[in-house]
Amino acid sequence: MNRLKPLGLVAVLFGISLLAGCFPSNAEDIRAFVKPYEVDVTAENYVFQPPDEVEIHCADVPQIDMQRQRIRPDGKISFEAFGEIEVAGKTPREVALILEQKVAELYALPGDYPIDVRVGAYASKLYYVVGQVSRPGPRTYTGRDTLVTAVIDAYPTPMAWERRIQVIRPSALEDQKAMIFEVDFIKLVKHGDTTKDVLLEEGDIVFVPPTILASIGLLIEEFISPVARAFYGWYLVQNPPTDAGGYRPSGGGRY
Repeated sequence: MNRLKPLGLVAVLFGISLLAGCFPSNAEDIRAFVKPYEVDVTAENYVFQPPDEVEIHCADVPQIDMQRQRIRPDGKISFEAFGEIEVAGKTPREVALILEQKVAELYALPGDYPIDVRVGAYASKLYYVVGQVSRPGPRTYTGRDTLVTAVIDAYPTPMAWERRIQVIRPSALEDQKAMIFEVDFIKLVKHGDTTKDVLLEEGDIVFVPPTILASIGLLIEEFISPVARAFYGWYLVQNPPTDAGGYRPSGGGRY
């Protein structure tokens, strides 16, 4: 009977490895995404939200020229000469038009576009890279972020399964499922196959899964770690440390 135990463990690990390779992706979901060359996403189309920064250029109006302000939580910026301006939910051009109307009360501005409003800092919109990467977490969304730039910036670890990377577009509606498709990143980079190098949007998630062996290792580690901690706690109870050993529970050791 003892010989069956290793076989049972192998069977369990094999089942886990199969599950590790099963992702809820759908090749057709890529249609919800656009390619970088299919759309012109520029700063002019960017919509301001707190805490983005607004940068203003207008040489004819020194009170606002070269001013850079972070949008307040109430969605506004303010100038001593022109008061508060609501900028949240507006594009740079829309903010420029509001400023032109304010400034026109005191200045005669030449030209069709006398005030240039720019995005000083992108800070309100995020996408996310998670999984087996060295730099996981949120990333600032700029409107031109692609899958390739997101993965390279996050730097996959040796445990990453780069042939099974998932791109996920979550859904905020209960009756609408999230869009998920899978990417062979090795093929994309090494062979120049950019058919799946999509343009990311705010809120998108790039998931870099672990390889089959890494999944097994992580599962074993998850099982062993609490057992090891419990055993170590029991060992300390049975063998309390002393000053002679150079260890003090209060943190006052020699090292």
